[in-house]
Amino acid sequence: MKKVKGFRWWIVGLICLGTIINYLARNSLAVLAPVLQKNLSFSTQEYSYVVAAFQVGYTVMQSVCGYVLDFLGLKLGFALFAVAWSGANLLHALASSWGSLAFFRGLLGLSEAAAIPAGIKAISEWFPAKERSVAVGYFNAGTSLGALLAPPLVVWVLVQSSWQMAFIVTGGLGFIFALLWWLFYRPPGNHWLVDDRERDYIRAGQESKATAEERKPPPVLEILSSSRFWGIAIPRFLAEPAWQTFNFWIPLYLANERHMNLKQIAIFAWLPFLAADVGGIFGGYLSPLLMKHFKMRLIPSRIAGIVLGAILMIGPGCIGLAASPYLAIALFCMGGFAHQMISALLNTLSADVFDPHEVATANGLTGTAAWTGGLSFSLVVGALAATIGYGPLFACLTLFDMIGATVVIELLRGASRRSAI
Repeated sequence: MKKVKGFRWWIVGLICLGTIINYLARNSLAVLAPVLQKNLSFSTQEYSYVVAAFQVGYTVMQSVCGYVLDFLGLKLGFALFAVAWSGANLLHALASSWGSLAFFRGLLGLSEAAAIPAGIKAISEWFPAKERSVAVGYFNAGTSLGALLAPPLVVWVLVQSSWQMAFIVTGGLGFIFALLWWLFYRPPGNHWLVDDRERDYIRAGQESKATAEERKPPPVLEILSSSRFWGIAIPRFLAEPAWQTFNFWIPLYLANERHMNLKQIAIFAWLPFLAADVGGIFGGYLSPLLMKHFKMRLIPSRIAGIVLGAILMIGPGCIGLAASPYLAIALFCMGGFAHQMISALLNTLSADVFDPHEVATANGLTGTAAWTGGLSFSLVVGALAATIGYGPLFACLTLFDMIGATVVIELLRGASRRSAI
C-alpha cells in the first residue's frame, strides 16, 4: 500500500477532530444556558451545580482515564471513551429539571475526561521532541475550535428545531469520530501508512527509546512523588479556572451583565475561542523558535512561553473595568490567546518529562489537579457573581497564572526525562 508522506501530521488532524467534537459536546450547555434556565426553571446558583457535576466527573476520571489509556493503549481506549461521551450527551435531551441535567452532565464529565490525556499520549508516540510543542498547539486548538463552533451550530439547531435536538446533534458526532479513530489509529511502529524514513525520524528525535506498546503498569506513586509532576500540576491547577470560566460562564455573563440577546451571543461568544486557537498554535511555534534563534534548551523554551502567557493574562483581569461589551469581548479574546499558550505548553511538558508508558497517566493526574482548580473556582463564581459581580472574579484569573508561572520556573528549570536531550 502507498505510504503517506508526513503522516504524523494527519494523526494530529485526527486527534484535533476528536477534541473538537469533545468540546463541542461539552460547550453546548453554556450556549443553551439562558434557554435552559428559563425552560427548566433553575437559578444561577443551581446552574453552577450543573456545571460542577460535569467538573466533578471530569476531575475524578482524568487520572483514571490516563491510566486506562496507558494500560489498554490508545486505539481501543479512546474509541471506547468516545462512544461513552456521545451516549451521555444524547441523554441530555431527556432532562426535565436542573437535577436530571446535572446527572447527565456528570456522566458526560466521566467519559470526556479521556480527550486530553489521549491526545498528549498520541503526540508523545508520534513526534520527536523538537516538533512536539507545535503538534500540541494544533491538537490543543481543537479545544477552542469546539468551543468556537458551539455557539453558531447550537443556536442554529435550536432555532431550526429545539434545545433537545441540539444535544442530539452534538452527541451524534462523537459516534462518527469513534469509528474513524478505530479504523485509522495505530502507533507509528506498525501503521501501514507510515514509511520507514518517517518512522526512523520520529524515533531518533525522542528522548526515551521505550515504546508505548510496552504493557507495564504506569508507576503512579513514582509520578506523584516527583517535582516534575508538581511543577506541571500546580500551574495547571491555577490556570484551569480561566478556561472553565470562559467555557461555562461567558454566554451567561454576556446575557446577564452585558444584556446581550441570544443572537448577539451567537455572533460574539465564539471570538475568544478563535483567539485561543491562535494562542495555542503561537505557543507551539514559540518554543522551537526560541531554541533555534536564542539557543534555549527544550524545557526553558517551554517555560518562557508560559511566562509570556501569564503576563498577557492581565487582559481578562481588566474586564470589570471595560465600559462596553465589545471591549469586554476583546479582553476575553486576549485571555483566550494567553491561556491556550499556557495550556499547550504545560501539556507539552508532560510529554517532555515523562516516558511513553506513563505520559497519559501523568497527564491525567495533572488534569485532575487542573479540574480541581476549575471546579472550585466555578463554585465560587456561582456563589459570588450575583453579589460582588464578575469583575473581581476575573481579576483573580490574572493572579493565579502569575503564581503558576513562578512555580514552573522554580520546579522545572532543570527537569528532563532520564535521558536528557
